[in-house]
Amino acid sequence: MSNDARSTVSVFDLAKALPGMALDAPGMLRNARGMLVGPKAKASIGLYFQRVAHRRPDRVFLRFEGRSYTYRAANSEVNRYAAVLSARGVRRGDVVGVLMTNRPETLFTVLAVLKLGGTAGLLNYNQRDQVLAHSIGLLGSVLNVVGEECAEALDSLPEPAANVLAAEDLAESARTATDADPAVCAQVTAGERAFLIFTSGTTGLPKASVMTHYRWTKSMAGLGGLGVRLHAGDGLYCCLPLYHNNALTVALSAVLAGEATYVLSRKFSASGFWEEIARERATAFIYIGELCRYLLNQPVRPAEKNNRVRLAVGNGLRPELWDEFRRRFGIGRVVEFYGSSEAPLAFVNAFGVDRTAGLCPLPYAVVEYDDETGKARRGSDGKLRRVRSGGVGLLLAKVNDRQPFDGYTDKRASESKLVRDGFKKGDCWFDTGDLVRDQHFWHIAFVDRLGDTFRWKGENVATTEVEGAFDHDESIAQAVVYGVDIPGTDGKAGMAAVTLHPGAEFDGRALAATVYQRLPLYAIPLFVRVVAELEQTSTFKSRKVELRKQGYAVDGDSQLFVLSGPSTGYVPAYDGYAADVAAGQAPR
Repeated sequence: MSNDARSTVSVFDLAKALPGMALDAPGMLRNARGMLVGPKAKASIGLYFQRVAHRRPDRVFLRFEGRSYTYRAANSEVNRYAAVLSARGVRRGDVVGVLMTNRPETLFTVLAVLKLGGTAGLLNYNQRDQVLAHSIGLLGSVLNVVGEECAEALDSLPEPAANVLAAEDLAESARTATDADPAVCAQVTAGERAFLIFTSGTTGLPKASVMTHYRWTKSMAGLGGLGVRLHAGDGLYCCLPLYHNNALTVALSAVLAGEATYVLSRKFSASGFWEEIARERATAFIYIGELCRYLLNQPVRPAEKNNRVRLAVGNGLRPELWDEFRRRFGIGRVVEFYGSSEAPLAFVNAFGVDRTAGLCPLPYAVVEYDDETGKARRGSDGKLRRVRSGGVGLLLAKVNDRQPFDGYTDKRASESKLVRDGFKKGDCWFDTGDLVRDQHFWHIAFVDRLGDTFRWKGENVATTEVEGAFDHDESIAQAVVYGVDIPGTDGKAGMAAVTLHPGAEFDGRALAATVYQRLPLYAIPLFVRVVAELEQTSTFKSRKVELRKQGYAVDGDSQLFVLSGPSTGYVPAYDGYAADVAAGQAPR
């Protein structure tokens, strides 16, 4: 077996980790109680935070750009925010939209909503125009807290948003509000909604997936308490956006499980990463796979040597980078995990085995799938077929009372993710849309995503959203968008196959101006192939499988263009472009 692959996990791999885990046993046992919490129990994120604040008032909860907040100070601030929101009419069960970038006030706002028994709808501040309007509409919010840094996003809406409260006004009003713990906080049950996190899903505009306090509690117990296992003196550095579940569920739950410190960064900077880690005295950080590659592509910097980081937690670290990543930065343990905003299960590398997303004690299945449709394949008897140990298949998660699928705000979208009567009549499974390798002993490794969504720069890109942006280019008659592999990169780069209106000519500069205006940077395709026609199936679906297989190979029947930049636009393809992208020397 090569160093960049792992077909299976052995008993020996697990046994090697046991001595190190023994040192963390007291904390693991304490947090394991969270696995016993039921949906009806009075347990919530706000209450967990409040309890730690009363138990460890003088310990630092949050660091940000040189500022520090103890648990006592942060809890008081959150309570004052909650008092203001309550005075504005926010009640238990209400949704409050939050459109803010990474800063302490964002975290305080979210926690204040949760303490009131409300649901925080985390809006993606990269969205614009109709997409942002769609997201806000899905929330059904009674109030939307918007930071001044997001004024451009707000101004892009086709119609002004209703019930907007400026984040700066909220903070100012909170200065004189009461800092008493809200009484309702102790009454919130685990089964109630905590967050609405936007995900691209597999098709269409963004969907709002539900994160309950129950699922978050499981994350705190499993991912945080049993997997990450932070100590009291640890600081977990997070430069991922707070609208991302990695930041609000994985990182925050790990911090509270270890009664540790959350080190928040405004945004990711490859060149300044290790300097900020050192400045804020972080001992751990959370990543997505592309972040790891960016760091490895940077020249060696003094701050990365003799750093204090003892572990990294995240998802998407490619197997071929694993050893170099640990060796170069001196990271003792990589806590890779697998999870998504909507999946009712998660895997975590609790044993610290190399090149695996870890284990999950909950019921799941890795099954054969149809390469054309991306759906689970059934045998002649109508039942699903599991792959053998070491094989690659579609990951399904069992859905039951103890492992519920909280779904989306759209019930039809929720039902479309379920596979019923899979192995026996009456059973129900959640289709993750992901290909994984069954590594034995309840371990898996992530392989790829299926469906119309692909992942780039750590973000899910919905192809229909990108295709909608192409519709605004006057020369393009039809566009089909999909992801293609570029060796040496994580995820899939965007590519569009387009046809032109009769008599029209392809204008790469004009198209670039259109997509830069209407799409987040991570969603802008790097490749455009101009073709005479686009093949369709009998049900009028584009044949994306063939297009993906063709990738960005040059042929005589089409013209291939690549993204040069916002000003130069799309230019004729040239040799070495893919290598430039992998090296970070071309638009990514």
